[in-house]
Amino acid sequence: MIHSAQAQSTSTPYRITLTDPSGHTWYVDEPTSKGGQDSAPNPIQLLLSALGACTTVTLQMYADHKEIKLTHVQVDLMLNPNGDPEVGQNIIERKIILKGNFTEEQHKRLLKVAENCPVHKLLTSNIHIDTVLSF
Repeated sequence: MIHSAQAQSTSTPYRITLTDPSGHTWYVDEPTSKGGQDSAPNPIQLLLSALGACTTVTLQMYADHKEIKLTHVQVDLMLNPNGDPEVGQNIIERKIILKGNFTEEQHKRLLKVAENCPVHKLLTSNIHIDTVLSF
């Protein structure tokens, strides 16, 4: 499956309109302290939310498939919670809160499943970005 998205500037400084081929539209903005309007998540929040959403969906799908009574998933994410790391080193802290009726063994299995969500796999892989400038 090919995933794609498009980002376009707007007349509002630092507010970006994002779209995909399916017709979805969402936005990114910077906080007012950086000259934005703080009208939408910033790019880092968007990245973290993608990991949180993927983790949640992956856990729900697995629980449904295995008939595990998982009633609620919450994923809290922070980038570099202990301050600025060394150059080229970043830490995403991911705290997963699960509610439902499941065994300790199922709980451990759900943690392993969370690490197999596609966004987690992508972020922990070796990524190369090919950039082309067009006029």
